[in-house]
Amino acid sequence: MEQKFQYQCVDCGKTYDSSEVRYLCPECSAANQKDKPPRGVLKVLYDYDGLKQQKITFSQLKSTGFLDLMPINEVSSLPQLRIGSTPLITLRSIEGKSIKAPVFIKDDSLNATYSFKDRASALVSAFAKEQGIDTIITASTGNAGSSLAGICAAQHQKALILVPEKAPLAKLTQILMYGATLIPVKGTYDDAFDLSVAATDNLGWYNRNTAYNPLTIEGKKTVSFELFDQLNGQLPDKIFVPVGDGVIISGVYKGFEDLLKLDMIDRIPIIVAVQSEGSANLVNNVDKDEFSFVPSRTVADSISVDIPRNFYMAKQFLNKYNGEVLTVSDDEILSASAVLSRNTGLFAEPAAATAFAGWLKSGGVGSSVILSTGSGLKDLQAVQKVISMPEAIIPDLESLKSRML
Repeated sequence: MEQKFQYQCVDCGKTYDSSEVRYLCPECSAANQKDKPPRGVLKVLYDYDGLKQQKITFSQLKSTGFLDLMPINEVSSLPQLRIGSTPLITLRSIEGKSIKAPVFIKDDSLNATYSFKDRASALVSAFAKEQGIDTIITASTGNAGSSLAGICAAQHQKALILVPEKAPLAKLTQILMYGATLIPVKGTYDDAFDLSVAATDNLGWYNRNTAYNPLTIEGKKTVSFELFDQLNGQLPDKIFVPVGDGVIISGVYKGFEDLLKLDMIDRIPIIVAVQSEGSANLVNNVDKDEFSFVPSRTVADSISVDIPRNFYMAKQFLNKYNGEVLTVSDDEILSASAVLSRNTGLFAEPAAATAFAGWLKSGGVGSSVILSTGSGLKDLQAVQKVISMPEAIIPDLESLKSRML
């Protein structure tokens, strides 16, 4: 049977067929070290030449749910939840000052479990469904876990979620409400990640981990297809992306690269990788020959990563397509979250507000898209320092008027 897609190692370039479940290139991953990003991450490739010969159009791709560029066979394999097709909001002014260049915010907090991670979880779940797999495990700081838990609930699959024991309560609550098995791990996200991989190797559970399961990139790339569609085939100058492991930014690149390979676009926008200063192990190593890291400490828990698992793919994309990198402080992130909320009505969690903080810091020159990847309701504790709860008033009109003046 002809293979719909194949895998290619981003390090050695070796290709593998899709006749079985694959994670990393066995040759390149054999020498992986605990304190370094993994080698052997796989990229999914399609028959781009064949699709070009068919003279397939973007409209035709869209009409079939982009199945020609997806590692699944049926749209019906996806969960019956709202995944993707999220709004693109025009940013017209900030604090009363008008914005001249077109600036848009892609609000992925409106996915089913309120984060961008649903794009990856939905595709991984659909693939598992088509393969007859009913148990999926993942490591998460919260969003990927709550996402997988919700998607698996909709798909009647079993979800096992390993989280650092200090993950935000709101995200842990989501996981439990969806009926998944929640397993807090003493240690960091990286410890949870390693344990989940060991479980996959020894117990055979299907693994959703980003930068380990190559299909997560394929799910996340759908945002690029949507942006191209929503902008009527026009590309912005820059796209600002919050970065932790490097998977979301790689997904954004992969979606545009697919369109580039099909000659549907002639360039890829400048994509800006924005990290917290307290967790900048990806952007601080992009121009280095030897990777080194410092322990992460940031209010943006969803992008708090010591070892960025998709470092090498993200680095390749950034270098190949002239991407840019930027860091912002935790204070800038929290301030950006407040500014975004009161100027747009969008309440973003700190990790999601990181991209907006990057756009603010850059000066906002040129047409831009800012990815807002998760709801602020997922981590209410983080923003307490930028708000103050007012004291109660005596219930009379004079007290009310004095408070408002």
